[in-house]
Amino acid sequence: MQIVEVNSPSLAQKFLHFPIAFYDGDPNYIRPLDTDVESVFDPAKNKFFRHGSCKRWILMGNEGNPVGRIAAFINRKTVKSFDQPTGGMGFFECINNQMAAFRLFDTARDWLREQGMEAMDGPINFGDRDRWWGLLVDGFHPPCYCCNYNPPYYRDLFEQYGFNVYFKQFTYYRDVQEQLETRYSTRAEAIMNNPDYSFEHLTKGKLDKYTDDFRTIYNKAWARHKGVGEMAQQHARQIIGKLKPVIDEHIAWFAYFKNEPVGFFLSIPELNQLFVKDVNGKLDLSGKLRLLWNKWTGRCKTMYGIAFGIVPEHQRKGVETAMIVSAANFIQNNPRVQYQNLQMNWIGDFNPKMMNVAEHIGGKIYKTHHTYRYLFDRTKEFKRHPIL
Repeated sequence: MQIVEVNSPSLAQKFLHFPIAFYDGDPNYIRPLDTDVESVFDPAKNKFFRHGSCKRWILMGNEGNPVGRIAAFINRKTVKSFDQPTGGMGFFECINNQMAAFRLFDTARDWLREQGMEAMDGPINFGDRDRWWGLLVDGFHPPCYCCNYNPPYYRDLFEQYGFNVYFKQFTYYRDVQEQLETRYSTRAEAIMNNPDYSFEHLTKGKLDKYTDDFRTIYNKAWARHKGVGEMAQQHARQIIGKLKPVIDEHIAWFAYFKNEPVGFFLSIPELNQLFVKDVNGKLDLSGKLRLLWNKWTGRCKTMYGIAFGIVPEHQRKGVETAMIVSAANFIQNNPRVQYQNLQMNWIGDFNPKMMNVAEHIGGKIYKTHHTYRYLFDRTKEFKRHPIL
């Protein structure tokens, strides 16, 4: 077997297309959009290249065919926030062969060590945590948009190599028509009957207003956490602007106290269901038409929870549950809303508050991903991710 660095357009295509044949016959696999994967490795499109770097490799088998791939990267902005300088590895795919997998892991480790790193996390993204983060270890259902999907044997390959679980990420699932438990709905009703509180879904005609409300809540609810900065107005408008083509205003909800924004729960149609699984990796004109047709005909049955926040002074009062109950009262048995289930993605085990929220609104763990860490010096003490 031979390791080949991806350093040409033809090798980049081999890296990109390796999973197509690898997952052939797996009914749950959904091929990501080529542009979503390619943009990770494009310095013109990925802002993380401003303060980081990455390398990619393909593992060629004895007959000259690819049998695996891997990428390694450094985000120098976050390196010093760890106990030891830590890089990342991701986009790992490999045949069920320990020697092949270890060769790929060794390659990533050796490059990171040359860059001064002392540990590597994986599988993660050279970018934000909301994409391509964590190894699927339980709940091998079709993946959500830009979420990792892999064979079950990957877990053994990672752990046999010496990776330890740094934190777990959960995807929660809820049937749209399921009623809340009485103990939660009673608490929600008390908030809903308080005239100072109001709940409403987004309307596209006032998108700028809801974008500003989203930013206000986000900065109060999340910017106080370590490593999370305030969101600028321009950034908020970029986020909502990118979502605009797929926004369903009926499933994006806001909470207000005396007309001031205090909470949001934003969902969109699950994009893999909406169009990605139908376009074979290419978002061309045909794919865009497919998106519009599926959206118009209500073909997507899964709501995908992408963001949630309650400002601190209104937490632990039942506002989050009241907001969900308000949304449920509107969505359930509404012929204009054809979703059957909700998936709430990327809730870390280091965030018990969000786990409680998901459980309070009737969510059950549906998928589990592990983010692993590997210490190059095996004599050092391994520490799990701290609670926020």
